Amino acid sequence: MDDGDVSRALKRIAHEILERNRGSQDLVLVGIHTLGVPLSERLGAEISSIDGPVALGRLDIGLHRDDLAARPTPTLHGTRMPADISGKTVVLVDDVFYTGRTIRSALDALTDLGRPEAVQLAVLVDRGHRQLPIRADYVGKNLPTSDRERVTVVVAPDAGVWIEDLA
Repeated sequence: MDDGDVSRALKRIAHEILERNRGSQDLVLVGIHTLGVPLSERLGAEISSIDGPVALGRLDIGLHRDDLAARPTPTLHGTRMPADISGKTVVLVDDVFYTGRTIRSALDALTDLGRPEAVQLAVLVDRGHRQLPIRADYVGKNLPTSDRERVTVVVAPDAGVWIEDLA
């Protein structure tokens, strides 16, 4: 995907979010650190240009990961929410959807912050290989991959997505 492909995918996702939620009222876009944050900001700008302002937040899942014992001390980026998320529809935003473990961690982190009315998931790339029963509500691009490949996403200044073979 080049920058134009990423922009078109985000525009389409913005329209799908607005259609499904009947506008941006009571909607909070929450980017998962690291690349989910700038993607949620771009998505928020798209939604704002169509329907008016949308609340943005950022979520650090570092302490909620299920692999903390196997990793060195996690780098923490901090969580910021615009307000209480209780009763709101939260759209989690991430760059690549793979095993589902990042999203599980994000759901755990959200429960520490309140009880949303609903939680939806928007991802730029879904590469498959799920290990948990989680699915995305909004997908920019499905990219079937093997476990020997890595999907790389660049958000700024020129966005792009490519697949690298690790073998």
